[in-house]
Amino acid sequence: MKSESWKKGVMCLVMAVVGLCLTAASAPAGEAEPEPYLIGPNDVLSIYVWKEPELTRDVTVMSDGRISYPLIGEIMAAGRTVTGLREAMSKKLEKFVTAPEVTVIVAQSRSRVIYTIGKLNSPGPFALAPRMTVLQALSTAGGFAEWADTKNILIIRREGDKEIRIPFNYKDFISGDNVDQNILLRPNDTIVVP
Repeated sequence: MKSESWKKGVMCLVMAVVGLCLTAASAPAGEAEPEPYLIGPNDVLSIYVWKEPELTRDVTVMSDGRISYPLIGEIMAAGRTVTGLREAMSKKLEKFVTAPEVTVIVAQSRSRVIYTIGKLNSPGPFALAPRMTVLQALSTAGGFAEWADTKNILIIRREGDKEIRIPFNYKDFISGDNVDQNILLRPNDTIVVP
């Protein structure tokens, strides 16, 4: 009898410690939770409706941000999270399907792209990784080509109707000066290496 209660006590202690470790691992101190992914034009979504195979399909978000889906017609997807779109679709499908269980997965993220041009080894468009910095984007583009002006790199960003130019001096950053210039990139940013 005593050994049973002892075993239960040890198991409870182990579960509590594991729970604390998982909680600590999921949210590092001083680091904000990442922004939820917002669906955008050209993203490819895999949509599953449980027990409704004819409603399970991949759809591409159109340039106006909508998707076309059976029974529902067109529904706005861009600007919504996966959860938000799932809830909106479930609500609309309730008219046709009893208790619809909808799953939405971003199969291909095509709306979050950055562009690199100039004297890089592999310039071009690249998928924007979560929390991608200028330095990481330069690495993704294969690093600098010969004769690249690493002191006068520009990040061009559109905000509304305005175009903003953000300077990046690679040599300063590498030497430890002005380290805050290694900013997080946003979708459609363009990095120019003269």
